[in-house]
Amino acid sequence: MTNPNQKKILILFAHPAFEKSRINKQLVNAVKELKGVYFHDLYEAYPDFLIDVKREQELLAGHDFIIFHHPFFWYSTPAILKEWQDLVLEHGWAYGSKGNALRGKSLMNVITTGGPEIAYHPDGYNHYTVRQLLAPLQQTASLCKMTFLPPFLVHGTHSISPEEIARYETDYRDLLIDLMENRVDLENALKLNRINDPDAKVIHNLEIT
Repeated sequence: MTNPNQKKILILFAHPAFEKSRINKQLVNAVKELKGVYFHDLYEAYPDFLIDVKREQELLAGHDFIIFHHPFFWYSTPAILKEWQDLVLEHGWAYGSKGNALRGKSLMNVITTGGPEIAYHPDGYNHYTVRQLLAPLQQTASLCKMTFLPPFLVHGTHSISPEEIARYETDYRDLLIDLMENRVDLENALKLNRINDPDAKVIHNLEIT
């Protein structure tokens, strides 16, 4: 039986070399057919970057959780996702005194990085955590009156084992199901650097590794 209170999730996926990405293929396959999830590959939908603003706004309006799923390119998103933000998040619609279309919705990132987690640390190679580097997106969410959730992170994709990939697939799928079924303690989740922190166990069956 369908839960009438079930939330809806829109995944805005952006990967310019998706066919070469081992980890993202498997993450996508784990969630794209979930009932209540709309998977939207921006590079596939708009190979010419001519984004249909009204269509994108309609998709946003019809979903509760908006997920930017992408590799970490220069501490940010791939180009098409930036273009999407520039065009779709219009003044008077997404923000401004009369821009309330996204009020109360939640935004989060699902991010893959080639570097290990230790590289994203104040004492590491990149000097900042991924959560800190996402400050512009956090402020974007705030401007649009949205809640910004900590990212789901997959580090070290160049050396990740098949067993680790399988675990991330399960965790990603479980997270989306938990979000749709209102089983995530969002108040506590907001305090985390990453929503799939194994110590916090925000996802209902996330194992400590």
